[in-house]
Amino acid sequence: MDNDDTLATLLNSHPIFSTPSKTFLPSHDSSLELSTNTLSSFKPANVSDNSATGRRQVMVLRDTDLILAAGKELRITSLSDAKARRSHTKNYKTLHTPNIQFKIDQITLNSSGKLLAVAGAFQLAVVVLPRAGYSRLVPDIIDCKSIQIGQFYHGLDSAVPIAKIEWHPWGEAGSTLMVMTIDGKLREYDISVDTEEPQQVLTFAPEKKAGRSFVAEDASEREVVAFTLGKGKADWGPLTVYAVMRSGDVYSICPYMPQNSSIPSAYIHSLECFISAKQEFLAQETTTQANKNMSMLYDYQHKYVDALLKQLPPGTVFPAPSRSVLIHPPTIIKAPPARQGPFLLQPSPRMLDESEGGDATDIVYLSYSQTEETVSDAEDGVAENLDVVLITYQDGKIDVCLDVEKVEARWKSKCYIQNANHDLPMLAVYECIDLGLVSMLSSPSSAQGSHSVLDLIQGNYPVFSVDPIHSDTIYVYHAFGVHALYLRPTLEILFSALHPSGTVSEFSELSSATAVQSILSTFSVERKSSNPVIALAIPDDVYLSYSIYILTSAMRITSFSLNPRPESPLLKSPADNNLVQSTSRHLELLGDTPPYTSLLGTEPWMPPSILTRNTGLPFNPRLSLPKDASQREFMLTPDTLRYLATVVTRYSDQVREVELAQHGAEGRAALQIQEVIRQTTKCRELLAIVERIKESRREASQDRIQKVQQGQKILLKRLDRMLQVMMEKASPELSEHETKWFDELKRLKEAVIGADRYDESSLSARIRTLEREYARLMPTLKALLEKERRRHNQAMTEHPGLGFSQAFEFGERSNHERTRLTELEQDVIKLAAKLDVTLGKPPLAK
Repeated sequence: MDNDDTLATLLNSHPIFSTPSKTFLPSHDSSLELSTNTLSSFKPANVSDNSATGRRQVMVLRDTDLILAAGKELRITSLSDAKARRSHTKNYKTLHTPNIQFKIDQITLNSSGKLLAVAGAFQLAVVVLPRAGYSRLVPDIIDCKSIQIGQFYHGLDSAVPIAKIEWHPWGEAGSTLMVMTIDGKLREYDISVDTEEPQQVLTFAPEKKAGRSFVAEDASEREVVAFTLGKGKADWGPLTVYAVMRSGDVYSICPYMPQNSSIPSAYIHSLECFISAKQEFLAQETTTQANKNMSMLYDYQHKYVDALLKQLPPGTVFPAPSRSVLIHPPTIIKAPPARQGPFLLQPSPRMLDESEGGDATDIVYLSYSQTEETVSDAEDGVAENLDVVLITYQDGKIDVCLDVEKVEARWKSKCYIQNANHDLPMLAVYECIDLGLVSMLSSPSSAQGSHSVLDLIQGNYPVFSVDPIHSDTIYVYHAFGVHALYLRPTLEILFSALHPSGTVSEFSELSSATAVQSILSTFSVERKSSNPVIALAIPDDVYLSYSIYILTSAMRITSFSLNPRPESPLLKSPADNNLVQSTSRHLELLGDTPPYTSLLGTEPWMPPSILTRNTGLPFNPRLSLPKDASQREFMLTPDTLRYLATVVTRYSDQVREVELAQHGAEGRAALQIQEVIRQTTKCRELLAIVERIKESRREASQDRIQKVQQGQKILLKRLDRMLQVMMEKASPELSEHETKWFDELKRLKEAVIGADRYDESSLSARIRTLEREYARLMPTLKALLEKERRRHNQAMTEHPGLGFSQAFEFGERSNHERTRLTELEQDVIKLAAKLDVTLGKPPLAK
């Protein structure tokens, strides 16, 4: 925690956050501050007047490097060096990019960390970032290669404003840049191929058709403000692009992939299985016109996926390990992908109180994966995802929608055009979140001259930022601060509802609403103005702690650490479930009263909610004002007093809750101490009982066990006699099978002993004959063996070594004789075993 505070102090005084001296937006410019006087410069874009958009993201992190755009300037510094050189002079490097002669509003880093896309209101460029050792260079200015992108479309101030830029995650070598302009054109640029002409162009707002008929159409319905990419594992999600209009309408286009894509081979095989399963399911249903249309659509999809499969290299056949493969969009289907929408939001989202509604500003697509416990309970063992779409508006409203019917690939065919108005996609609205911006600006003394402070909502432009470590945590930064959305409780409840099991009761105590927390406020109650947040970054590097960096338009940086949380704090482990099952099976109570009752109860103790917040204590939003705000004379107004009273009340309530939580924790600790003492006493009693059993009752227990064993033997004998008597009573005469068995025994006895005493064909007579022959031959064999041994010794004495041919012949004959002796021994042993005659060891073994 000390390191985090030190880093925050270093960042607050770091020169990288100084206002540039040479820029068209000086530090005293009123456009840095959102107020009723500067509201016109903050209003969202409009296609008719070609004004700039309101999206701002001027700070990104590359490992431990912080990259900042200040006006037309690009700056970079190393946070790891700043932590290591606390007492040294802090500095930064300026990236010399002469091609960038516009104010930078958005920057985004590609997956490799080598390319930085830079966008202004109308122009676009890509900068090649320096390597890791740039901080050791002496000059403060580093020359970097910068290339302007699409100058024909984004080269002049009269061009269509840029709404959003983003690198495609599946672009080959991370060089695919997607640029959305507010007229609904999504252009794809491959930096490694062509920087002037887009590889593909998607249209989300079709051009108006000239005609005499009047169509009541709002301009906001044709103006795109943001887009996002879908997600999924075995569906069309990764090949889907979602766009939100300023009116709040959502459209999608599927399929879309970069011209040069690097796609995992496992995804293509999964997509093929998905389409084949849907075709098989459709074949089992009755034939209708709707089914015919769906069958035609599935045929198109199957052709599309087959074209993808043909591009896979050898060795990627399922179930081979997945690897990224270079794929190009198939051209087997000539029709372009169709624009699907607008999405039906069911049920209709509610309006906020005291708000007339605002324009949509951003959209984000999330995919929440199952936990390991839920995956183990799944039928196929494959983790399922819960897909969520979030849409934010100017007035602070956020619609949380579930993507229950995912978009599928469709093309502009004749059949689709006929049914386009009937088959609109749908998003299930689960919740409408209120960030409280309207209530914050609505006050009895909010009127300021001829304008109202509530009008500042028109200059608000909320933007989503997903936590790189916890994907279920979303940060929304806007003109009045930053809010954090914790979706995990809501998503876990939805998972428990989709998979009913014993875990439902564990989530019943959780709230079904999304946890919303304000972590930063930039609104000044005294001046009735605010410094909008223009950047938010969360490090995802092992050398930097889990924290958040927030930058305002006044170049005021605010950073504080976040509390890391475990992956699954509420679910029981399989070992605990096995323990519960084993104890319930082997230690069942004989009576209603348990032998021991714990003071702690059966449920685990949960810490109070005030102690489990991610941002720690206190959880009131931090205040971020311009650096020169403290130098001004403080004016005491009714609004200031009201604000101070509200803050003091909040802190008082928090102090009271913390005290209650402290008393509860202390009481729990005291109770646990008492329980430890009781369990220790109980263990001593159990040990004394065990010792008493070992010493005094040991002999008595052994005598009792011996008596029980003797009684068991007597009972077994009685049981044998009873069974014999019962068998005799049940069947006094022999059955047919028993008669055959006894006849077979008689036959075997005659074969072994013989019909009479002089039966030479019996086995016993043959064994006696064999024994006599064996006794007659053994002396001769022993004499031969002794003679051979003497001859061998004499030969070894006279001739120490034999020739190769002699040794070979001698060994061959010896092996032959040994084989004959071994076969004879085996025959004698087998015959003795059949006659149940015990023989001694063979002479050779002796």
